[in-house]
Amino acid sequence: MPAEIATTVRNEEWKASLTGERTWVRWTLIALALGYLTLFLFVPLAAVFAEALKNGLESYFAPFQDPDTLAAIRLTFIAASLAVPLNLVFGVAAAWAIAKFEFVGKQLLIAIIDIPLAVSPVISGLIYVLLFGAQGWLGPWLIEHDIRIIFALPGIVLATIFVTVPFIARELIPLMQEQGTEDEEAAVSLGASGFQTFWRVTLPNIKWGLLYGVLLCNARAMGEFGAVSVVSGHIRGQTNTMPLHIEILYNEYDFTAAFAVASLLAMLALITLAAQSLLEWKLARGRHRKRP
Repeated sequence: MPAEIATTVRNEEWKASLTGERTWVRWTLIALALGYLTLFLFVPLAAVFAEALKNGLESYFAPFQDPDTLAAIRLTFIAASLAVPLNLVFGVAAAWAIAKFEFVGKQLLIAIIDIPLAVSPVISGLIYVLLFGAQGWLGPWLIEHDIRIIFALPGIVLATIFVTVPFIARELIPLMQEQGTEDEEAAVSLGASGFQTFWRVTLPNIKWGLLYGVLLCNARAMGEFGAVSVVSGHIRGQTNTMPLHIEILYNEYDFTAAFAVASLLAMLALITLAAQSLLEWKLARGRHRKRP
């Protein structure tokens, strides 16, 4: 008996040694993490705003009066406003099917959803050029019917949709799997239709996770560069989104304008980060309340 007690004590001490690091170790790790974030995140972010504002507010706001800059901002929001709702519908449907049902090809669907995370955005843009470009598979037919996809808004939206497909679905799938199917089964047994079950049972349970996924998807859509760069054609004032317009301004040595537009993207990212943190807190709070 004393030997068993001694063994238990040693095991507990061993576990504590794994999880209870010394104070100096914890503070060293924290300092390294903060130093890394400061060097590679905070300093570059601060530099963007410093460069944008170094010549005064008048120079800062001047680029936003340029028609090409306004066109780039407008196109960015249009592309995001079209891509995000479409991915919202697909993401919810895919997550619902994967989390609530068993069917042949389920793992294949999960793998397909993850393709944009594994494939370079430039490759995805080239795929659309291969399909819809003038020399592509459908190019001659599109030209014959005067339909423009590449070097136009449809191509930009398609490329944006491709790179942002996983964000909503990947946020909802583990959340809906964790919740199980008991609530939906109870609703159906009480006579609820499929739509009523989703609207009154499933949706309230996933609302914070859904909003979180939408935020991530929107942030990725507005900041996308590689895929959009391939399909846009870089037509100034027509097919340039904000990231592409920033590149053009920088290459033309108009640094103040480039950093001014970049600061707008950075501010949108910071707003997204703040909303994301709030939603994470709401989601964690909701999970904590559901625990017995």
